[in-house]
Parts: sequence; structure tokens; C-alpha cells
Amino acid sequence: MRMPKLSCAFYTGPDTPDHIALAERLGYHRAWVYDSPALCLDAWSALARAADRTERIGLATGVAVPALRHLVVTASAIATIESIAPGRFTLGVGTGFTGLRALGHKPMKWAEIPAYVDALKALLRGEAVSWEGRTMRLMHATGYLPELPIDFEVFMAAEGPKGLGVAREHADGVLTVNVDPGTGWAQSARWALGTVLDDGESPTSDRVWAAAGHAAVVIYHLYYEAGYDLSTLPNGAAWGELISSLSEEERHLSLHKGHLMEVSEHDDAMIPRETAEAMTFTGSVETLRARLEELAATGVTEVVYQPAGPDIPRELEAFSRLAPAGSRVG
Repeated sequence: MRMPKLSCAFYTGPDTPDHIALAERLGYHRAWVYDSPALCLDAWSALARAADRTERIGLATGVAVPALRHLVVTASAIATIESIAPGRFTLGVGTGFTGLRALGHKPMKWAEIPAYVDALKALLRGEAVSWEGRTMRLMHATGYLPELPIDFEVFMAAEGPKGLGVAREHADGVLTVNVDPGTGWAQSARWALGTVLDDGESPTSDRVWAAAGHAAVVIYHLYYEAGYDLSTLPNGAAWGELISSLSEEERHLSLHKGHLMEVSEHDDAMIPRETAEAMTFTGSVETLRARLEELAATGVTEVVYQPAGPDIPRELEAFSRLAPAGSRVG
């Protein structure tokens, strides 16, 4: 059984390019960056800056949301990364659970995704496409566009049967957070949110909550947005009542504050710290290495770790220790 490659993901900020460079030195396979404009700095700018200071590590959107960016804008952005880091780009794409929900909008429909991806590939093969009732093509001046065609892999972030069906037909790989996508995937990436415990460290310590609390509370966010039964989560019913009591017009702002990076004030007050160990990828090196083996047995080929908290380098270094002795992370 082959252990999954270890990659990393970043809540995109000013230090993300340096953190990606560190991830390369630590041996990570690929770096994914979040494209949620209401929460993070620009993903494409971060990828370009990281491309300038790295040589090997894969660079990916994790994930781009078509509704947030015009087709031709995305094509030109991919060409930009290709011009700096040839052959290293991967397009992660999804419907916008975070990117659109944080704006108060519902995610896109899965039926809308394939046409965007197909047209994007056509543009980067140098073809003209029909989009929004008009014919479009990349028309950069000589010397201002990498040689076409530009090839890149596509991963789709899916959590349900519709998304998984689209990914099987239109993607090179699948990204999941909470579901087992089943067998038969050439590439299956699973997000991992949490922290590696130091020897003897309490899983309810301030450090652990700062580094992994966000990973527990995002499950509450998912349950609320999807209409799942919050009473199945620790103190979930009371937390849900608090969120529902907020102004409907601005509720999504409070709900997504700190989403995927830190614990907001209302989440900190209502969600028990024990959830960090129980509900996230948190534990000792031995415990988490065993979980990697379990994921490998289900067909997962890549585990994507998102560090959080005040010391991102510490989190990256600690997670890299999960690689088997004598091997590289990726």
C-alpha cells in the first residue's frame, strides 16, 4: 500500500509565498491556495509570488470559483503562472461553498462547472470559444503569452453525488473534505485540518485550539448552511440558536468570520475545545500516521494539510514528520 503524498493548503495571506517556499524545502508535493476574496488575499497573486521563489512544488488553486472570475481572466491568470513556473500549475475548481457563502450567495450549480472548465482548456489551447454570446480568444501580443497549448490538471472539490459525478467525467482528480469519494479515482485528494500534538501536550490547550479550533467549528458552519441536524454536534443546538438569532441580513458575515483560519468570538464561547481532537485531523505523530494509512487504504492518493494558528512554519514542519522515515513528504 502506497502512502498518500503530503501537500499543503493556505488561507491566502501576505506570508503565503514564503510559507510555500518553506513547504518546498520540507518536501511537500503541492501547495493549494484558497480563492475566497471576502476572507483571503488574492490567490493568483500569491501563486505568482510563490512561483518566483520555488522550483519544484506544485502550485494550485484550492479552489477557484467560476462565478467569481470571468473565463478569460482565469485563462490569463493560468498563463501567467505557466510563464513563471512551467508545468507546475493545477486548477482546483468548485461551486463556492465558502467563496460564495461568505458573500451571502448560494453555491453554483454543478451543471455550470463543466462548460467553464472546457472553455478554459480551449482558450489555453489557442482556440476561440463562444462565451456569453460572443466569440473570445486569448490575443496577447508576441512574446506576452507562453507557448500554447498550456496543459494543466483539473481537480474538482465535491462532497455529494452530483459533484462526484461531474468530477468523474470532467476532472483528473477529486478533492474531498468530509466524504469518501469511492474507488476508481486516479487521483483522490483529502483535505486535513488540525494539528500535530507535541509529546504530552493537552488536546484542549490554547495552542491546539488556536491551530485546530477552526477545523472543528467549520463543521458547525457546514451543518448550519446545509440544514443538517446540529443537535448531533456537541452543544450544536445551542450554537445554532445563537446563529439563528443574528440579523438575517448580516448573519453570513458573523457565521463566516474567521472561517478556516481562526475561531470567532461566538464560536469560542459555544463550541467545546474537546471537538478539536474528536472532530479534526489532530493527534500525535503515531496517531496521525495511522490515519494516513487508513486513508491510503480507501484510495486517497494525496492528503492536503492546511496549517493555521500563529505559527504556520511550526505546523508545516510538524505535519511533514508524518512522512515515513527516510522518505520525502511528497
